[in-house]
Amino acid sequence: MMTVYRNSFFYLCLLVLLSGCSWFSWLPFIDEPDKEANEPAELVKFKASVRISTEWSKKVGNGLGKKYLRLSPKIVADQIIAADTYGTVSSFNRFTGKLSWTTRIGEPAKRGLVKSLKPFARTDLGFVSGGIGSGEGILVLGTTSGEVIALSASDGSERWRTNVTSEVLNSPAVGRTQVYVQSNNGRLSGLDIETGERIWSFDSQVPILTLRGSSAPILANDLVYTGFANGKVAAFREETGEQVWEQRIMLPEGRSDLDRIVDVDGTPLITSGLLFAASFQGRLKALRLRDGVVLWERNTSSFLDLGMGYNQVYVVDEGDTITALEMGDATEVWQQAGLAYRQLTSPLAFSNYVVVGDDDGYLHVLAQSDGRFMGRKKMGGGGLRTNMLVADGILYCLSNDGRLSALSISEVN
Repeated sequence: MMTVYRNSFFYLCLLVLLSGCSWFSWLPFIDEPDKEANEPAELVKFKASVRISTEWSKKVGNGLGKKYLRLSPKIVADQIIAADTYGTVSSFNRFTGKLSWTTRIGEPAKRGLVKSLKPFARTDLGFVSGGIGSGEGILVLGTTSGEVIALSASDGSERWRTNVTSEVLNSPAVGRTQVYVQSNNGRLSGLDIETGERIWSFDSQVPILTLRGSSAPILANDLVYTGFANGKVAAFREETGEQVWEQRIMLPEGRSDLDRIVDVDGTPLITSGLLFAASFQGRLKALRLRDGVVLWERNTSSFLDLGMGYNQVYVVDEGDTITALEMGDATEVWQQAGLAYRQLTSPLAFSNYVVVGDDDGYLHVLAQSDGRFMGRKKMGGGGLRTNMLVADGILYCLSNDGRLSALSISEVN
């Protein structure tokens, strides 16, 4: 047991040192570091060709906290449901913003360890860590303690809760008879949709050092698809958990554990019999959906979800360059580096646009055809991190401070 703690402390120190001396800049004997090479790109002015208008905006709890959580909202019929990281879940009419119901799924627990590490850690008692999954009349969320909680989509009342042994960092997927959850220890679980009882599980090998995140399971053709921290993507039968195929997106390379991080944290993108997946410090690959055969690959590093539209795949790499690739053969259509190192959200493509948010709270609208800037709007709210949603031409985004907004985009005459 002591070895485990010793190793954990070693990697904590290593990550702190890698983050740069600026972490300790409050100490009087530490000099201010030189200007970072990878500073966020300055926003350039351009003539807007679209107008971004706010249709309505509502507050959801106390926001997403300081743990880099991405609790994406979910659209269910005429409702949009969002959660904060402190246990508040609220449902709004997605056309008017009128509150339908709100509930709590627990209270933040005080953490003595976190408090004892002051001033070397930022106290954040948020515990909701896995975004909202939905289907068959229920909503499902995950927590840092490994709880999976199911609520009624109609009124927010609790249906059941169960434990999957490790924190849940992405949205569960809801099928006809089971709920599928990936926990941070590399376990994919199939839970009974009525009771939460575990029906099957699959354990993947987790490397010594990984990103703090995980791929969300996705359902298609009676199979569950997901990516793992070991750089692999796999398909499983919904009912039994039997593995149908497995494909490596990236093989770990390098001598250090940091160099060997190859997490597939983005949710696989499925369309037209193809599956697209990207790994950190690795590659983007197009796989044949039925058997996982690689059709093409491209060197890139990404931990975000992919976007698609115009028969193109949109990827935001670790340096926040946005690239559009032809789905069929990975031909580069365009590349936009004007938002480099601004900590972008996953890209969302709809109509003629690709939209991304950044850590300063700006929403950016690009053209799907060539990647040029078409519009920009300052949303504020402590920045944008979660995936955005679109329905009936309305764009929905949740800011880091918990502001849920419905936006429309129109051409400028």
